[in-house]
Amino acid sequence: MTPRADTPITLPLRPDLAGEVPYGAPQIDVPHLLNVNENPYPPGPQVVATLAEYVSAAASTLNRYPDRDFPALRSDLADYLAQESGVRVAPEQVWAANGSNEVMLHLMQAFGGPGRTALSFAPTYSMYPEYARDTHTRWVAGRREEDFTLDVDVAVATLREHTPSIVILTSPNNPTGTAMPFSTIEAVCEAALELDVDGSPAVVVVDEAYAEFRRAGVPSALELLERYPNLAVSRTMSKAFALAGARVGYLAGSTDLVDALRIVRLPYHLSAVTQATARAALAHAPALLAQVDSLRTERDATVAWLRAQTLDGRPLQAAESDSNFVLFGTFDDRHAVWQGLLDRGVLIRETGPEGWLRVSIGTPQDMIAFKDALVEVAGL
Repeated sequence: MTPRADTPITLPLRPDLAGEVPYGAPQIDVPHLLNVNENPYPPGPQVVATLAEYVSAAASTLNRYPDRDFPALRSDLADYLAQESGVRVAPEQVWAANGSNEVMLHLMQAFGGPGRTALSFAPTYSMYPEYARDTHTRWVAGRREEDFTLDVDVAVATLREHTPSIVILTSPNNPTGTAMPFSTIEAVCEAALELDVDGSPAVVVVDEAYAEFRRAGVPSALELLERYPNLAVSRTMSKAFALAGARVGYLAGSTDLVDALRIVRLPYHLSAVTQATARAALAHAPALLAQVDSLRTERDATVAWLRAQTLDGRPLQAAESDSNFVLFGTFDDRHAVWQGLLDRGVLIRETGPEGWLRVSIGTPQDMIAFKDALVEVAGL
């Protein structure tokens, strides 16, 4: 008998999803939004005009499916990476998707799965274990040191202990903001080559979502691509390009690695409108990236200001940051501090190790409001 619509039923949810809740940072309408690492500066009028032109052209063909492999966008992204990092890759070595989240999911679908393990080092981005869960990939969180660095010997030993098929290194790391030394990435890549995952080495993914904000002299892992065919370097247009609403992420890797992702992607996964938007933004890369330097300056000033504050006779801590946010603390009751700032119109993020909070870098006005509110709430 078919149940009535008002009769409660139990749906056949996967057992491993029972009790889980959707990912999501609070979305609250307050004057100072400093919780999800967005770029506070919207695209300027010239960029918007080009976006409208490109999207209008795409709209006239929306009766047709988009190009599945988007070679024009991949070529533009390859050109941008060459300009930004000095590393030239072929368009066939570039992949893109709806945000770096989908890029990571493609990697898990292609190289993870039942009987396989994904490994990263906590604290790090909270979505990684969810990608693993959703692809039935075992998740292992190795440890960072108290200063959020990675001990190379410990990292290599963790790889050898768990034999992961995917290793995720985040640099700059979220939520700590810390960049990973080049030598550490090299050591992990070398160790991954020695692993035997069904007769193959492990794939190393360096998530560089915040790469454009790194300080002068901090190299990109793109420089290692030629040496390590098992390496992928992931980027996003959400942060430095101020394009969070467009949902465009991408990676660079070997052609074999990219071809593996093409197997698992959904047909026509990147819409014609998304491709047009990304290409229009890349055509204005210098204008869109113009605020990166000012955000770096504001970030460094925020770190210095936080470290100059004292709480109960001890200085506040602020992690070294190569991103567009700062992790700071520690507080006996961080939620009370978070709530106090929210009550004063400043929304930051309650994340990371216990006692720590994270603030995204906003406009100078945003940061003044943040500092004034923190002084009042925490009694600095």
